[in-house]
Amino acid sequence: MLEEVQRARISLVVNGRRHTLEVEPRLLLVELLRNELSLTGTHVGCDTTYCGACTVLLNGVAVKSCTVFAVQADGAEVLTVEGLERDGKLHPLQEAFAAHHGLQCGFCTPGMLMSSLQLLSKNPRPTQKDIRKAISGNCCRCTGYQNILKAIRAAAESMAG
Repeated sequence: MLEEVQRARISLVVNGRRHTLEVEPRLLLVELLRNELSLTGTHVGCDTTYCGACTVLLNGVAVKSCTVFAVQADGAEVLTVEGLERDGKLHPLQEAFAAHHGLQCGFCTPGMLMSSLQLLSKNPRPTQKDIRKAISGNCCRCTGYQNILKAIRAAAESMAG
């Protein structure tokens, strides 16, 4: 007979809202977000950390949520793609991705947005090289990346004033 796994009580802020839950220690952050909190914008694409579709900001740092246990996020602030929109208005990055056709199927887009957000929060005027490096952990299988790069550059200009 298998022994029951002891659950851990965690508390974290996701998209500005506090959540207190009891979770299995092996639960991944991506599973918590998608299955427990119904935030399905964070995608699971590869289960190997390659694709970056599960990227979220954890205390302001872009992380692949398929590599973080939910218990490691105890006490943390998590921002997902759903948290970018404010009062019905899209974030400048979201607007730029739409305006510059920075997506095709959209599967990688949430991760691209979150990696780009971390970049622009630390470097409001990134070079092309900076942008490429920031999204190097995100894989898009549909585009040639050119429109993604244009969108991030446009968002940087918009956000910088």
